[in-house]
Amino acid sequence: MGFFSKLFGKPEENKNDYIYAPLSGQSVDITGVPDPVFAERMLGNGIAIQPTDGRVFSPVDGTVSMMFETGHAVSLVSNTGAEILIHVGLETVSLQGKPFVIHAKNGDKVKKGQLLLEADLEMIRAAGLNTITPVIICNSDEFTQFCVTVNKSVTNDDVIIELHK
Repeated sequence: MGFFSKLFGKPEENKNDYIYAPLSGQSVDITGVPDPVFAERMLGNGIAIQPTDGRVFSPVDGTVSMMFETGHAVSLVSNTGAEILIHVGLETVSLQGKPFVIHAKNGDKVKKGQLLLEADLEMIRAAGLNTITPVIICNSDEFTQFCVTVNKSVTNDDVIIELHK
């Protein structure tokens, strides 16, 4: 491709995936999660959010691949192929769905910013559980670069993970 076609031609297909914060709070390095499954990246690389609000929004345009019936976690596949797991709190499956209200189901096509579920953070804390929320890219090994934004106050308007193919 020549200089002018590069300058005026069609833009190259975006090979990056931008993952926005699924909830408001403070972004934290995944190694700071007090659970070795997440901290040691056994499920994939990621980031965590110490939430200030229990509303969980889709971080991408994509498809809900699995909404856990207890509402404590949801996995999505972005339209560009990233496999994302959002796990609200640690050991929250033990609460049998009580603090969660589900707003999406398996197979739903979702847009970035669409409400997926709500978590009663006070109820989770009252049960003695940690509300830190890992956001894991389960197929992170498929990306050549993995950039995260940590130690920052974030909302669903903020990119927390940038993936390069």
